[in-house]
Amino acid sequence: MINFKNTLQKISLLIASVLASSCATSKEIIYFQDEPISAEQNAVMNAEITYKPNDLIFISIGGDADAVAPFNLPAVSYSTSSLSANADLKMPTYLIDKNGNIEYPVLGSVKLGGLTREQATMFLKNQIGAYVKDPVINIRLLNFTITVLGEVKNPGTFTIENERVSLTQALGMAGDLTIYGKRDNVFLIREQGNKKVYTKFDLTKISTITSPNYYLEQNDVLVIEPNPAKIRSASYNQNNGVIISAVGTLATIIAIFLVK
Repeated sequence: MINFKNTLQKISLLIASVLASSCATSKEIIYFQDEPISAEQNAVMNAEITYKPNDLIFISIGGDADAVAPFNLPAVSYSTSSLSANADLKMPTYLIDKNGNIEYPVLGSVKLGGLTREQATMFLKNQIGAYVKDPVINIRLLNFTITVLGEVKNPGTFTIENERVSLTQALGMAGDLTIYGKRDNVFLIREQGNKKVYTKFDLTKISTITSPNYYLEQNDVLVIEPNPAKIRSASYNQNNGVIISAVGTLATIIAIFLVK
């Protein structure tokens, strides 16, 4: 004889445990929950990126047109089709090689790897200043990209135009973490030289914004792990929903008979 009362209790406990395991507390969801940072901790927020191998940069020199002409590569005209009469101008760019160098007109091999934008500007200004009076240097990094993967609304690779992006801005570009993202375990993967460096962020703590890695570098990858509820739900298939619904219906029927 089936003990309906005992069976009903077991089903109720099962449903309750499933519901409890899927719940999240505010401490798992809310960003930056602790005390504000001090003035001394703000210093790290002024960090600048440095140029690396495989960076694609645009450099233009302003000043007297005739004097600066040898230092500016001409824009390249190209068309997307051999049958097209229209052509676009492609601005000249320089690719930093594995040793951090570029080949620059007149100056020859120039090392920009490891320099910030300000340092590279001053370096070129001093070098070209030997030939041109008061040259105006404009440098721009064209392929500053970051990648955000995992539990965000819009994962993907993003190109940054202003050469400066913070961890929180990058997550904002990706549409923020979903409710299933682990906010205390966000991973950063960064290439430094010939090795990869891994950093973990805890977005529930305000101290995250004082991390030396809070401002991202080109080609950084952020990975947001799913929380346990998401992992458990991933193990279910469409049939499990039907089964759970059937179990609920069965529990209701049993309860009706017990009442009678």
